[in-house]
This record gives sequence, structure tokens and C-alpha cells, in this order.
Amino acid sequence: MRILVADKFPEPGIEALRELGCEVTCDPDLKEAGLGEALEGEAPEILIVRSTKVNLAHLEASPRLALVIRAGAGVNTIDVAAASERGVYVANCPGKNSVAVAELAFAHILAADRRLVDGAQDLREGRWNKKGYSRARGIKGTTLGLLGLGKIGLEMIPRAQAFGMRVVAWSRSLTPERAEELGVDHADSPAAVASEADVLSVHTALTADTRGLVNEGVLAALRPGALLVNTSRDAVVDQAALVRAIEERGLRAALDVFEGEPAGGAGEVDSELFRFPGVQGSHHIGASTEEAQLAVASEAVRIVRGMIQEGRVYNCVNLAERTPATHLLVVRHRDEVGVLAGVLERVRSAGINVQEMENVVFLGARAACARIQLDGEPPRGTLGEIEGAEHVLAVSVTSL
Repeated sequence: MRILVADKFPEPGIEALRELGCEVTCDPDLKEAGLGEALEGEAPEILIVRSTKVNLAHLEASPRLALVIRAGAGVNTIDVAAASERGVYVANCPGKNSVAVAELAFAHILAADRRLVDGAQDLREGRWNKKGYSRARGIKGTTLGLLGLGKIGLEMIPRAQAFGMRVVAWSRSLTPERAEELGVDHADSPAAVASEADVLSVHTALTADTRGLVNEGVLAALRPGALLVNTSRDAVVDQAALVRAIEERGLRAALDVFEGEPAGGAGEVDSELFRFPGVQGSHHIGASTEEAQLAVASEAVRIVRGMIQEGRVYNCVNLAERTPATHLLVVRHRDEVGVLAGVLERVRSAGINVQEMENVVFLGARAACARIQLDGEPPRGTLGEIEGAEHVLAVSVTSL
């Protein structure tokens, strides 16, 4: 199996893929047209990316492509709809960089409280201002507001509690009972979290529902001088509203992601956000620790191994939660050549489509059972033909 890795990927991960018998090509600089050319030339079955965007043209460039793995959380850089149209699996590696992102979020919280970024810059420029930088609130006794309680949000809770912070959280799936188990206060909306927070930290995936989640209303609920930390995705925060909140209400911000950030590993930054003294940033490095990258690589290898050895794609994000199937056809049969082919041919002749199926073999490999999901009810005549076929032991149909 041929694999193209179009992003930085730890060498132990490359070696592990080769140990699976895969032919691996790694070029971390592939982007846009270059990626399409590489896909066409290499014709891989599997593509592994991290921040590299994968669009329809890329998917069409390699007809053999069966799986795209994003070596990280989320899949917003991949055209999942186009992949689904072409029958290409899309998988990711959720939760493997959770600790790294939570650590960066807390580094931002502490640095903002002590104004470490501004202080370091002054020292580089030869200025000593102990009096100015001696003023800090401290974070003990303050309130951390969390938007999103996935794996990263959950990692934030014990860190906040260790610093003596109260935690209030919102997530669509968070119940008051679950909040009590976690030792946090439950809020029923993002604005309700913001209204209580000294620090508001964002940890939601980017979806149609979360785009612009931190909007004018949420920002207005923050008290003047509060700190917004975003280590999730830039589009979760309404950047124009954030700029206004900084200008008009002295809101502070610590951003690992922001609108207009360079797509590659180096480039020029032209963002009005970083012209404000209360704003600090980092270079979209939330997941960029050696520990996190090795964990993500290990998970990517596990996904590849599952596909090769089990025919199963772990962490797949684009399989239908519910198919158009209306009936389940169960056929117990002898484990002989051609039995299932005959069953499927009779289903086809009846104009019925197979949605999903599995065939399990009993101990001794003398008999098997096929479970076939259909988008229509087989006519009595079709069932009679299947039941009367050689090597078929029993047939049943149930409505789903």
C-alpha cells in the first residue's frame, strides 16, 4: 500500500508505517497544486496531512485514494463532503494533543496575567520597568470560563483547580449532573459563561453551529479587562467583534489562532489584533510538542494498521449515521463459494439496493450468517428463491 505524507510527521511514525509493509513518500512542503501533482504522480491509497488543505481537485488527482488521515483533531481543512461523494474515508486523531493544547492555554493565561510577553520585549530592547510589571492580579480565586468540554476542555479543569480557580463551563452535551461530577459550575449558554468569567477559554471544534460562536453578545457579557483565550479555531470567534471589544471595553486576548494567519510554516503577519497592547499571540502551535506529535503519529499508524489488517477505519468521520435501509435480511448458509453471490443477485433482480452487510462465520467454518440491510422489502418470490437455493439454511426479514 502506498502512502503520501504531505506534512511534518515524526520519523518513528514513518518507520512504523514502513514496518506495516507500506511504501511511504514524505514531503512536508506539499501544498495546493504541488499536492495535486504529487497525488497524481504517486497514486497513493492513503494521504496523511496535518494543516495542509485537501480539496476536490486533490481527491480527483488520485483515483486510487481510499483514505485521508488528518494527523490532529478536527477535519476542517479537508473537503469531507467531496471525499464522501467519492467514497474516500476521512479519519482524524482526536484527543492525542489535548494535554499540549491545554498547557499552551494555561501558558497564555499566566503570561497575560504577568504581562510576560511585553516584559520580555522591553528587556530585549534594553528597557527595565520593574515598577510597571510588578502589578498583576494573580489567578487564584478568579473564574475560568470554558466553552466546550471535549478532551482539551476536560484537561483544562484539573489545571485550573490546581491554580485555585473556580471553573464554569458550557457545552451542548454538558448536564448539571455531569458538571457536578467534574467539580465545575454549569452554565446554560456561552453568554452565561462569559458573564461569570475572568478568563474565557475556547475549546470547541469548528462546525456550522460553532462558527462565530463567540460573537458580539458573548464578548459583551465579559467584564471589562477580562481575558479571551482561543486555542481552537479562528472562525469560532467573530474577529471584528473582538477588535471592537478590545477597543471599547479594554478586553484582553491571547490567541494561538486568528483570522488571516499564514498557511505555511513561515510568512508575514498583518493583523490589527496584535497592535493592541492587551493582545498576545502564538504561532498556531497548540499541538506542537514532541509528546503530542508522537501520540498523534501513533494514532495515525493505528488507523492505517486497522485498514490494512482488519478492513476497518478507526475514527472515521464521514460514514452515514443512518442509511436509507428499511429492512434487514438475515441469511444463514453453508460457508460455500457462490452462496452470497446468488443471494445478492436475487436482491439485485428485485431492484433493491444493499446499504450495509456483514457475513460472520461460525466455529469450524462450516456455516455462516449474512446480515444484509436493504432499502426495500424483498417480494415473497425473491425470498422463496433465496430460501430454496442450494446451501441456504434459513432466511428471515425484519423491518428496521
